[in-house]
Amino acid sequence: MKHHILILGGTSEARALAGRLGSHEDYAVTLSLAGRTANPVAQPVPVRVGGFGGAEGLARYLKAEGISLLIDATHPFAAQISHNAAQAAKQAGVPLIALRRPAWQQAAGDRWTLVGSVAGAVDVLGEKPRRVMVALGRQELAPFEAAPQHSYLIRSVDPVEPPLGVPDAQYILARGPFEEADEKWLLEANRIDVIVSKNSGGAAAYGKIAAARALGLEVVMIARPALPDVPSGGSVDETVMQVDHLLAPLAKRGV
Repeated sequence: MKHHILILGGTSEARALAGRLGSHEDYAVTLSLAGRTANPVAQPVPVRVGGFGGAEGLARYLKAEGISLLIDATHPFAAQISHNAAQAAKQAGVPLIALRRPAWQQAAGDRWTLVGSVAGAVDVLGEKPRRVMVALGRQELAPFEAAPQHSYLIRSVDPVEPPLGVPDAQYILARGPFEEADEKWLLEANRIDVIVSKNSGGAAAYGKIAAARALGLEVVMIARPALPDVPSGGSVDETVMQVDHLLAPLAKRGV
């Protein structure tokens, strides 16, 4: 009988992990997506779209579907989902592993201003008009309406609807990865002097951070929220090893 693995996804790592585990003859993998992206990329395993109804709903799903292992491979800022996953796994008696990409670390030449929230990022932009590149999800933009004096360049995967209630905002629809050279061109072409970014980690979105360093631009960096203390891997490879160790027959573990 195959082990049924549920991956809570929405990241490039989740997609890669699903492909790796889905090719294993002993694993049946389902990838769960929240459904916030209108046109998600194709996935290598069966996909479930939509919420579960909080921790209790997820716990019921784990039991009803006979899930052997829950993997939280959501975005580092999807704190509520991660907390729900930890609570649901405990309620259902199902093991949980998190795939958490390492946060970016400040390097020589970086000009980071560290804040704890989007509202905090808006505050530190100041009163003087600035040209701001905003690299956040479209659901997180409302606080910027409190600072209409700035000019905004807003990049998102899906259209921002309705548009932000500020007089000067330009919108770009794009999906990463973004290369440093392209990001540098974008920043220079739009005369950007500050970037607002979450500390998402990973390589796909790091281009703008490296480009800002090269151009000497300030980055207002939003720190990650606190996440549950659960077994975790920092990469797809590490997580696959943890899954194999947990689910492989004893004979294959060398014990």
